[in-house]
Amino acid sequence: MPLTHWRSRHRASPGMAARTLIVGAGDAGRTLAHDLQQTPSYGLVPIGFLDDDVRKRHVARLPVLGRLAQLTDLVRAEAVDVVIVAIPSLPPVELAALLREASLSGARVRYLPTFHAAVQRGSRAEDLYEVSPATLLGRAEINVVRTVTPTLIRGRRVLVTGAGGSIGSELCRQVRAYRPEALFMLDHDESNLHRLQLEITGEALLDADELIVADIRDRARVDQIFATLRPEIVFHAAAHKHLPLLERHPCEGVKTNVQGTQHLIDAAAAHGAHRFVLISTDKAAAPTSVLGATKRLAELVVRGHAGNSTVAGSVRFGNVLGSRGSFLDVLAHQIAAHEPVTITDPDADRFFMTVEEAVGLVLEAAGMAETGETFVLDMGAPVRLRSLVETYAAQVGAHDVVIRFTGLRPGEKLSEVLFSASERRIPTGHPRIFATRGEPVPPDLDAGLGELYEAAERNDDDAVGDWLAKLVPGYRPAARGRPPSPRALFGTLYPDDF
Repeated sequence: MPLTHWRSRHRASPGMAARTLIVGAGDAGRTLAHDLQQTPSYGLVPIGFLDDDVRKRHVARLPVLGRLAQLTDLVRAEAVDVVIVAIPSLPPVELAALLREASLSGARVRYLPTFHAAVQRGSRAEDLYEVSPATLLGRAEINVVRTVTPTLIRGRRVLVTGAGGSIGSELCRQVRAYRPEALFMLDHDESNLHRLQLEITGEALLDADELIVADIRDRARVDQIFATLRPEIVFHAAAHKHLPLLERHPCEGVKTNVQGTQHLIDAAAAHGAHRFVLISTDKAAAPTSVLGATKRLAELVVRGHAGNSTVAGSVRFGNVLGSRGSFLDVLAHQIAAHEPVTITDPDADRFFMTVEEAVGLVLEAAGMAETGETFVLDMGAPVRLRSLVETYAAQVGAHDVVIRFTGLRPGEKLSEVLFSASERRIPTGHPRIFATRGEPVPPDLDAGLGELYEAAERNDDDAVGDWLAKLVPGYRPAARGRPPSPRALFGTLYPDDF
């Protein structure tokens, strides 16, 4: 097809409408083109479509300029400023490849989210998203939640701890949609609760009984909450989870991650909760850090209640793309600020999952748990951090990114594992979720935990390290040496977060 009639050799200047190429001439693309044509204030002027259907020549009074394979050539030939992928059903792996190709040609990239295909209305211009975390996975996003799972929530009284965090808030949104009898949202940070209520209800009056300000380290307060509210299902997301900070402050990790979990599971059992789910981390599988060791102990504490009236289980997350404080969050900040991107090592890799996958795993674990199992999502192969940076930079059109390697810090590993050498992988009713029951709970665990809690209460870091090593098989505290300076600790923005 001749291109000269549509060609412009100059990219849009600031204040001018951006020349926009729409990938996909189906219903979504057609509706989007119509919206953009009718609403100049969006600043996007569609010049045509790409589509592999050779029968399509013109759609919405715009030409079909070529096929998807011609994307790079057409972006350059047509001086395209923005590429919009309007194929909501496109698999994430194919979407990632397409977005990468468009970005490398110099265009900005937007897309219509895949779940939008299920919404029963036309795709609108306001539905445009930035590059999705799912497109960086290098695999298809997994639909974790089965249709029977919402029935577990419906009509029940549900408590979410750490409700204001990334995972906690997404849990609250999804649980609320399943129509529980009551949803109680607990956090020690009142600002988090203020923001959460605003996001969920559109108001932030902070006068609802469903919002609970409490610290899970306060046993009496936790017991009071369970005695008063009688939650039937508990999702425990509250935790300290930044690896380098816990290396510096191990007592705080014990007080929150281990003792806080103990308070909650004890109260749940004492007051008749039906189910309890702990959110853990893949760093608990073969722990080399305080974060991993405290989370592994938290899993043991939960497993110690197996056989009681409260059914309990744990879930291990990989790094959650898009959560606050996660690698992607820091990466986006550094690139937007034109700062060097910090990575520990050129060969470092991690397992990644989306927020939707993470929350789906939690909901499924609530239904699958029987005897204190720990559940893990099959996240495919780990992703090398350097490759993720390069892919993300290409998709947002950042071509001058500098990567600075900081070296592994105490407690960090080049690669994570999902199961320890002593753990057996057990299939579940979901083909992409596995479980493990781990080692038997030591008969003297309670006595050892008592010593650990006393050491943490004294703020005795060395004693805490010793007791973690005694209680967690294979864990050895990293050499403490001279504490890092605040500049070294906070200047390198590479947290491990879920």
